[in-house]
Amino acid sequence: MTAITRRGAGMVALASLAGAALPAAAQVPAPAPARLGNPGFHRFRIGSLTVTTVSDGVAQRQVEGFVANAPLADVQAVLAESFLPTTTYTAGYSVTVVETPRGLVMFDTGTGTGAQMAPTAGLLAANMRAAGIDPARIGTVVFTHFHQDHINGLTTRDNLVVFPNAEIVVPAAEWRFWTEASNEASAPAPQKVNFANVQRRFAPYTGRIRQVEDGAEALPGIRAVASHGHSPGHTNWLVADGSDQLLVMGDITHWLELFARRPDYQTALDFDGPAAATTRRRMLDRIAADRLRIAGYHYPFPATGFIARDGQGFRYIPADWSA
Repeated sequence: MTAITRRGAGMVALASLAGAALPAAAQVPAPAPARLGNPGFHRFRIGSLTVTTVSDGVAQRQVEGFVANAPLADVQAVLAESFLPTTTYTAGYSVTVVETPRGLVMFDTGTGTGAQMAPTAGLLAANMRAAGIDPARIGTVVFTHFHQDHINGLTTRDNLVVFPNAEIVVPAAEWRFWTEASNEASAPAPQKVNFANVQRRFAPYTGRIRQVEDGAEALPGIRAVASHGHSPGHTNWLVADGSDQLLVMGDITHWLELFARRPDYQTALDFDGPAAATTRRRMLDRIAADRLRIAGYHYPFPATGFIARDGQGFRYIPADWSA
C-alpha cells in the first residue's frame, strides 16, 4: 500500500472538497477569460491624440553581411548576449496611424498587399480592418523615406491606388534625390531599384503630393526632423499634443539589439553608412535626454517604447501595453 504523506493527505482532502457542492451563497463565479490584445494592432495616447501601430508582418533576414562595418563574429556576440539567434533575425514592419483633428494620418505604408516583398508580410490591410481603420479614411500619408518596404503599400500589385482620399506628404530632400534621374548613376548598386519604384508607386497620386522641408509641419503638431544617412532625405516626424510627444523613427535604428546597443554599426541598407551612424547617435542622444516616446518601423511589435543610455550605447524599453 502506498503511504499517504502529509502533502498527499492534504491533496486528498482538497479533492474531496472540490467534489462537494458549496452552499449557493458561498459559490464564486468563474473569472471571465482575460482579454487579449489583438496581435495585429495596438493603441495608446499622446495627449488627446489616439495612436495605433499596425503590423504589416515580418520578414527573415540573414545576419551575415547585414552589418557593413563590423566582423560577423562581433555582431553574433552582441546577438548572443541578447539571447537571440546569430544566423538569422526577424525584422518587423509596423505602420503608425495617428487620429488628429485634421483626420487620420498614416506614417509609411508597409510592404504592399499580396505579399509583394515577403510571404510573411503584406498583412497591413487585414490588420487595419481588425483595427477598424478604413483606407478611404486616411486623409494624409506621411513618409520617412522611400525604400521599397516603406512605399510599396501605396499601391496594389497592379499599381492601383490604396488610399483614394489621401494627400501624400514627402520629405523634400528625399523627393528631390529619388526623382532626379541623373542621381541614379552615382547611387549604390542596391539602391538603384528605388528610382523606378518611386516613379511607379507615386505616379497614381500625381497632383496630391506635397513636399515638406526639414523643421516644417506636415500638419499642425507634426513636424519634420531631418535624419539623413539611411537614405538621402530620411526624416523622423515629431508628433506633439501639449507636452506629450511621439517621435516616428523610420529606420534610424532598424534592428534594436544591434543598432541601439552599437549605434556606430552601419547597415548594408544604409545609403551613406557613416552619415547614418552619426545621425543615429545624435537622435538616440536626444530621445534619451528628452525621454521621448518612439515608434520604430522595424521594432518588435507593438513597436513603441523608449530609449535609455547604456554605457557607450543605448537600450530599448518597450512601452507598457496598457498605456
